Amino acid sequence: MAEPKKTLLLILDGWGIAPDSEGNCVRNAVTPHLDRLLADYPSTRLACSGRAVGLPDGFMGNSEVGHMNIGGGRVIYQDMTRIDMAIEDGSIMENVALKELMARTRAGSGRLHLMGLVSDGGVHSHHNHIHALLEMARREGVAEVFVHVFLDGRDTPPSSGLEYTRQLMERMDTLGVGRVATVCGRYWAMDRDKHWERNQVAYRALVCGEGVVMADPLTGIRAAYGAGETDEFVKPGVIDGVNGTIGDGDGLFFFNFRADRARQISRAIFDPAFGEFERPTVPRLAGFATMTRYEEASPLPAAFAPQSYEGTLGEVVSGLGLRQLRIAETEKYAHVTYFFNCGREEPFPGEDRVMIPSPREVDTYDLKPQMSADEVADALIARLPDHDLCVCNLANLDMVGHTGIMDAAIAACVTVDHCVGRIVDAVLGLGGRVLLTADHGNAEQMLAEDGTPHTAHSTNPVPLVLIEEGCRGATLDQGILGDIAPTILALWGVDAPAAMTGRNLASKG
Repeated sequence: MAEPKKTLLLILDGWGIAPDSEGNCVRNAVTPHLDRLLADYPSTRLACSGRAVGLPDGFMGNSEVGHMNIGGGRVIYQDMTRIDMAIEDGSIMENVALKELMARTRAGSGRLHLMGLVSDGGVHSHHNHIHALLEMARREGVAEVFVHVFLDGRDTPPSSGLEYTRQLMERMDTLGVGRVATVCGRYWAMDRDKHWERNQVAYRALVCGEGVVMADPLTGIRAAYGAGETDEFVKPGVIDGVNGTIGDGDGLFFFNFRADRARQISRAIFDPAFGEFERPTVPRLAGFATMTRYEEASPLPAAFAPQSYEGTLGEVVSGLGLRQLRIAETEKYAHVTYFFNCGREEPFPGEDRVMIPSPREVDTYDLKPQMSADEVADALIARLPDHDLCVCNLANLDMVGHTGIMDAAIAACVTVDHCVGRIVDAVLGLGGRVLLTADHGNAEQMLAEDGTPHTAHSTNPVPLVLIEEGCRGATLDQGILGDIAPTILALWGVDAPAAMTGRNLASKG
């Protein structure tokens, strides 16, 4: 292979495309460098939300997902989407971990417990998954099914748990399988910060049948609301007459797919060496499985095991014997390293990493919208001559966009524009190439339809601009974030590996 042209992948975090409006801080800022680059060089737009990045339809992208898709050169299906797809195509009914758990349950007491967050928040779980599990338990001939309802109120409205629980009970009635055994706010069952006293209260309800006695789930939730408790904080309650505590010979499935808030209560139930609080009784379960792997060394079977990714951009560049640089300030350092490498902690051979500290003297970045962008630009420019591929993230548009302060977001856009101008000039001065893009939108949509601040990411597409001398006649097709890596390799004349299923978007004019 001939010596590749020096290439910079410059990711402007939170730089989306949207129509001109009062809330579009990207368009309302004075950005002569970005304006010139978009006018003078080939550009296109990339989808960065929903199924285009492995999320459910309509879900906004985020920095973790965006960088994984960019670095992976393919659609990286997230856990929720993998589960949704298995339900849609019916393959969940043949899931090995689930079938084995249900077989063990039938051979034991015949009592299966389903435990987890009941809502459509989509952050830790989704109630559609519970419905599929109930259907599977019915098909597998499990004698009794008990659901332990954790109420949300954090990723959903604070008093929406009553309706989610009603829908669950209606579904169980339709299927003719399942009863609610306990009801508990996530505050108690899903702590992740070692407040073990909270988990202890949840444990005693789940395993010992101790807690607020509720005549039925809906009456109990209404009573909690009447006492001033919102979903998140509803005290653990046991449904009178159900006898649904987790006991010897039972099967247990934890249907949360996000690990961090599922680890502690899981350990309390299954770990024989657990000692964070006293357990009056420890059930000898026929089986305990989880939706995903909650800890790397966990002995619990997972219905959806972690995925490993080969043929990522970082791996390919390293295999070519080239030098690569990953650089960002603290807020986005993990994204250009761990997430860009699709979950790999260690650098590849030839991969250098530089982290510039983010400002610590302010509580929120609207107070310093410049963040550390200038320092990142300085460090990048100094290291350009020594690397074949540089991956740089400028965090301002996203981090300042999250504050909802539009004047600050406009100032952030001005800072980023200035840095982009300096960086692009330096790369072109070395005879190199820049691919300018983003991982998701944010700063281009900072007002909601009702005029209130919009502080979340958007579902808008993001730009991709190809910047190099002599490329003005080239064209770029529309695509997805997963097309960026194959495009970089194609511009070098390198074939993408088979695992990299994105496509080259560039055509020479």
